Parts: sequence; structure tokens; C-alpha cells
Amino acid sequence: MNNEMNQTNYLYDNRQLYQLIFPLVIEQLLMVLVGMADVLMVATLGEAAVSGVSLVDAVNNLILQVLFAMTAGGTVVCAQYIGAKDYPRASRSGGQLYFITTVSTILITLVFVLANRPILSLIFGKVETSVMDNAVIYMFLTALSFPFLAMYHSGAAVFRAKGETRISMLVSLMMNAINIAGNAFCIFVLKMGVAGVGIPTLISRIIAAAAILYLLQKKDNPLRIRSVSHLLPDLGLIKRILAIGIPNSVESALFQFGKLMLQSLVATLGTASIAAYAVANNLVTYLYLPGNALGAALITIVGQCYGAGEHRQAKHYVRRLLFLNYAMLAVLCTILIVGRNVLVGLYNLSPEAAAPASALILGHSIAMLVWPLAFLFPYYFRAIGRAAFTMLVAVVTMWLFRVGLAYVFVKFLHKDVVWVWYAMFIDWIARAIIYVTAFRRQPEDPLVKAE
Repeated sequence: MNNEMNQTNYLYDNRQLYQLIFPLVIEQLLMVLVGMADVLMVATLGEAAVSGVSLVDAVNNLILQVLFAMTAGGTVVCAQYIGAKDYPRASRSGGQLYFITTVSTILITLVFVLANRPILSLIFGKVETSVMDNAVIYMFLTALSFPFLAMYHSGAAVFRAKGETRISMLVSLMMNAINIAGNAFCIFVLKMGVAGVGIPTLISRIIAAAAILYLLQKKDNPLRIRSVSHLLPDLGLIKRILAIGIPNSVESALFQFGKLMLQSLVATLGTASIAAYAVANNLVTYLYLPGNALGAALITIVGQCYGAGEHRQAKHYVRRLLFLNYAMLAVLCTILIVGRNVLVGLYNLSPEAAAPASALILGHSIAMLVWPLAFLFPYYFRAIGRAAFTMLVAVVTMWLFRVGLAYVFVKFLHKDVVWVWYAMFIDWIARAIIYVTAFRRQPEDPLVKAE
């Protein structure tokens, strides 16, 4: 057995893994840094502005995660064709991904632009007038950017399927640099308030969409969109992409909708709890960076392994990246636990908001012992075509534990905001048990069906 494994010609050596993963980590870090910079800049405008932006970000994350989920379906299909050395079909898959995501996000933009205040009122109920006014402005501006964000992520998905993650990283770096510089100028120089965060976001996403499309269409790229016909509906490819993308999108949508319900639940606890929850969410996002980056890498690696018929290698890389995830978390969680009070102090919160924010960060950092088992394995199952399985697990555990228990804790037992995350940790444990069991039972022989 050992000799057999040693003689295996792995698709990725250590250097190739580094070249694939490092840009993904940097890209994830850039996304979080921009979010943190936005909150820090808006914090200078007061807690009503912070709360308004955080409420809209919860909605935006729903749209963003659905978009990520759909592009993941395109990445899997492209990666499997690349693994099978079928570049023409991989190229056409990219064109179909552009068609699906752009059309869908245009429709979403129309809804949110025309009815943003009623939608926000429906989701969050009664909040302070100043909070809602800020939320409406920010929602309108960010909604306009959705189609351009779809174009950027569709192009980035094609490059990731090929393993060229450096390109999407560089475009992301440019986009986020424009965003941060624009925020600083519009807020501190032009005194535009919350609009000073939304306008640079829109401009930076337009530029990123144009840049990624230009790079994708270079003549030396075998995955470029070769003709307009690649953008016209191809029902066979659309069905294959959506077979992964729809369960993935439903999972992400319901997951994010559940988080919105929790945000609405937290909103009933007052402005201090909203601000504490927003700041804690902003800071602990750094802990997700390794897992999100490694998960994106797994989509490419496992997709190519399955396209090449190398199922055993796929499981081998999952174990390697899981170990790497824990190594990164050991460092990040230690830093966050030790420095949590200093970091919370950067947000100029009131004492009533700072104390629960610190408690939330401490509990979350400890609970990250479970997170990789609950959230890294699903990338593997999606890449092998079992997206419906991960959707079922996510929906059941999310609504049974994270949402259901949170409402029990707050509404019936009258607990504070910290207990909302205790319910979330129970959700993680349930997911981890299910996914670890399923992974162990997934056969390595492509001729053997899963149990």
C-alpha cells in the first residue's frame, strides 16, 4: 500500500499547491480587510451608521454567497473538463457561467433598487429611523454593483478552474485598493456619509469586471470565450452547471437567510447588541480566511482529480488541506484571543457594546476547533457532484440548531446576544459529525458507488 501511494503521480506537488493556495488566501484577506476598513471608516459617523451598514451587509452577503455558490458550479464543471483535457468544453462552460450569473444578478438588482426600503423593513422590522435611513442609501448603491460583481466572479471562477489563482488575486487587489482609497476620499474629504462607502464599491466592481474579462479574452488563454455563441444558452451545459450550482445556491441562500433572521433577532436586543454583533462578526471573519481559501482550492483540485479519474488523490488532498487549515487556525485564534480587547477598542464602541463583542470573539475563537470539519468537507462533496447532499445537511442543521435554538435562547429563555452564537456552535458540531462520517464512507474507487 505504501509503495503504491509513493509511486502515485500526484496532479499537484508542494510548489503547485502553494501557487494555487497562496493567492486564494491573499484574495480572501483582501475581501475581509476591505470590509473591516469600511466599518472602521463608517464608525467615525456614529453607531447608527455602523448598524445601518452592518444590516445591509447581511443582505449583501446573502446575494454574494448565492453568487459564489453558482460560480462554484461553473468552476467544478470547468475543472472536470480541464482534468479530462477537454478545453473547448471548458471554455464553453465559462461562457455559460457568464450568461447565468449576469442575467440573474440584473434581475436581483432591479428588485433591490426599486424596493430597497420595503425589503429592509420586511427583513429587519422596526429599527431606529437613523439606522434605516443609512441602510437604504447603502443598499441602493451596492445593489447597482451586483451585475458587475457577477462578471468579475464568473471570470475569476474560470481562472481558478485552471489553477491560475494569481490572476484573480491581482484583479481583486486592484479592486480593493480602489475601494479603500475611494472610501477614504468620499468619507473624510467629501463628507458624503454612508454614500461615501457605497459609491467606491460600485466603481471598483465595474473596473474589476472589465479587467477580468479583458484578461480572460487574451489570445493565449485556451479558456477564452471564443464567440458570441458561447454566451447563448446551451441547455446541456447549463443543466450540468446548475446541477451543482442550484443546490449550492439554495444551501447558501437559506444559510444566509438564516443568518439574516439571527441579525433580525439581535436587532430586537437594541443598538448596543447590534453594534457588538457587527464588530465581532467583522473581526472573526479573519478566522474563516484559511478555510475559505482552501475550500476554493479544493474545488479546483478535486474537480480536476475527478475529471482525470483520480478519486483516491482527491481524498488525499482533502486530508492535506484539512491539516493545513488547523495549522493556520492555531496561529490566528491565538492572536485574536490575546488581542480581542485591543481590536474591539478600534471601533469606538460604547462600554455596553464593547463587553459582549469581546465575549463573542472569545467564544468563537475556541469553537473554531470544530469549524474545519463542518465547512471544509462540503467543498469536496460539491466538487464530486454531491451538492444536493451538502444542501440537505446545511438546511437541516441551520434551521434546527442555529436558528431554532437561538430563538429559544433569546425569546423564551431571555438570554443575551452571546447565546445566539452558542446555538451556532451546536450547528457546527452536528455538521462535523455528518460530514466526517460521509467522507470516511466515500469510496476511492471510481467504480464503487457511495454508501
